[in-house]
Amino acid sequence: MARSGAEDLKGLECGWPSRWLHQSVNIDIFSDVVCPWCYIGKHRLERALKSYDGEVTVRWHAFQLDPEAPRTPEPLLTSLGRKFGGPERARAITDRTAAVAAEEGLELRFDTAVAANTFDAHRLLWLAGIQGCQAEVAEALFRAYFTEGRNLNDHAELAAIADAAAAMDPDFVTGFLASDRGKEEVRAELATAADLGLTGVPTFIFNRRYAVTGAQDSETLLSVLREVEQRSASDS
Repeated sequence: MARSGAEDLKGLECGWPSRWLHQSVNIDIFSDVVCPWCYIGKHRLERALKSYDGEVTVRWHAFQLDPEAPRTPEPLLTSLGRKFGGPERARAITDRTAAVAAEEGLELRFDTAVAANTFDAHRLLWLAGIQGCQAEVAEALFRAYFTEGRNLNDHAELAAIADAAAAMDPDFVTGFLASDRGKEEVRAELATAADLGLTGVPTFIFNRRYAVTGAQDSETLLSVLREVEQRSASDS
């Protein structure tokens, strides 16, 4: 996928659900709530949107960096140490990432973060989309994970996060997460990501046709927005 600019996905058979229809500019974001670059990319996009006067619809979709991550909580730095060759290497990487995030006004506290399997968090995000509060819940999940050190494996924690972010009924959310509801839909989103060939996130897909991968700077995202708007106008 393109690291800058917009890659044209026209003609790619990827099984997009018919409900993902754009208005002026539709942005489908594939991300994982334990991905620091997704959190950074979210805020860079929001800054770009403040400078864009067109109509935009944003929808979040599931991607899992580690689908096999255990649901037993452990310190994130312990998990990253195994992945990156030791705690010193993991801390060096996370320190650099935290410094970039700080430039965006974000506090990433890798020292208190708890590793998580994010499948149920994605189910919650899907539910929030149905209830019209997906952006609020997405922000709250990122903040809960990276800043507050909360355990996203825990259904009660997820329900409390959704309640505080968007007044989603915690009893309903807990019951929803204890059921099988939302599982098929999240698996479908993960399958769509695979069909699109996504291997990294965040990936921003504009009007189901143009893809931008990575936490691009706000100026790049704003340029893509305007380019997509012009192309869509010329195609209509």
